[in-house]
Amino acid sequence: MTSYRQPGVVLTDRRFTVPLDHTDPDGEQVELFGREVVAGSRAADALPWLIYLEGGPGFGARRFTGRGAWLGRAVQDYRVLLLDQRGTGRSTPQNRQTLAARGDAVAQAAHLAHFRADSIVRDCEAIRPHLTGGAPWSVLGQSFGGFCATHYLSSAPEGLREVFITGGLPSLDGHADDVYRAAYPRIQRKVEAHYARYPQDVRRARRIAAHLAEHRPVLPNGYTLTPEAFQSLGILLGGGDGSHQLHYLLEGAFVRVGDRYELSDAFQEAVLGTLSFAGHPLYAVLHEAIYGQGKEPTGWAAERVRGEFPQFDAATALAGDSPLLFTGETIHPWHFESDPALRPLRETAELLAARTDWDPLYDADRLAANEVPVAAAVYHDDMYVDTEHSLRTARTIRGLRTWVTDEFEHDGLRAGGPKVLDRLIALVRDEL
Repeated sequence: MTSYRQPGVVLTDRRFTVPLDHTDPDGEQVELFGREVVAGSRAADALPWLIYLEGGPGFGARRFTGRGAWLGRAVQDYRVLLLDQRGTGRSTPQNRQTLAARGDAVAQAAHLAHFRADSIVRDCEAIRPHLTGGAPWSVLGQSFGGFCATHYLSSAPEGLREVFITGGLPSLDGHADDVYRAAYPRIQRKVEAHYARYPQDVRRARRIAAHLAEHRPVLPNGYTLTPEAFQSLGILLGGGDGSHQLHYLLEGAFVRVGDRYELSDAFQEAVLGTLSFAGHPLYAVLHEAIYGQGKEPTGWAAERVRGEFPQFDAATALAGDSPLLFTGETIHPWHFESDPALRPLRETAELLAARTDWDPLYDADRLAANEVPVAAAVYHDDMYVDTEHSLRTARTIRGLRTWVTDEFEHDGLRAGGPKVLDRLIALVRDEL
């Protein structure tokens, strides 16, 4: 272990070894990385543990400096473990480079089937005794981390002291089609709200999309920027300041070069930073697999369901005079053609999309008998997670207390500083 200090906190880097397949404990092992954070003034205290599960899938735990965002509130009461979930960050990362060593697409897909919420929760249970001495710990799950926390409540509630969920109560039995059928109208509302705030962006977005349809530029890393890829910048609209970020990105799209206009280098760089999956390829490869349960394949649900919403078709919008609609948290087959970080994984993604033997992730009966204190922030009209799906699940989990708010978007845990976590802690402790 390596310990060091940042302003107000002491950090310790920890590593753990767990089975790739928890049903085969003597088989292949993978390494997990977690960063322990404790207030400098309480480093020697016997504090309860709180494990943080990041959103995604595919993102390592957030890298903080000092007591930023919610972390400052957490270290008042807890010793925090920022866990890089398996396959992310420094936890045996899975990407085009490492997966190539596993063999063909069939082998890669079979391997990645062990990187969903069920395996992540088993990882948590495997490392918990090493840190807590066997005592239950608290869990904070953001977005997909909340999906993992809900599975935790379904499968190993004995390991839980209390649970805090932010923007991450999943549908317990909805197919991926149901998720996206609910998502596209929400996305459209977010886009329309953006254009109402920045009406000049209607013309700008159409102009950029028309340019891309004609020229299909290739960005510096080899990313092919198509109109559909440009539309996926709408993922920004799920964050509190995302509309403003998108506006500033669009206004600098073109630079005049002699008698013509080209996409500016600054625009291309900003777009690449938003759209590239090089740093989090599992987000694309496993995104729909997080909804897989039972024998029905996910089958590129976002792409299929999009056909039910023709107003999102870029070519149709450009052929007429309607505004170009951006998309959001949706993954499509063309992602694996446009992005060089994903191209080698196209066949692997196809196999995962066709898979028909996903284990169930949630046990409604067990959740209905829940005895673990749980509080959840549900963001009104969250672009990423359907509010009605979340509230239906909240009603299933016995004793869960919800805080429904339109003060924040999906990134409220980060953007709200200590406020969101402080509210959830108060709910769990019956102080509100």
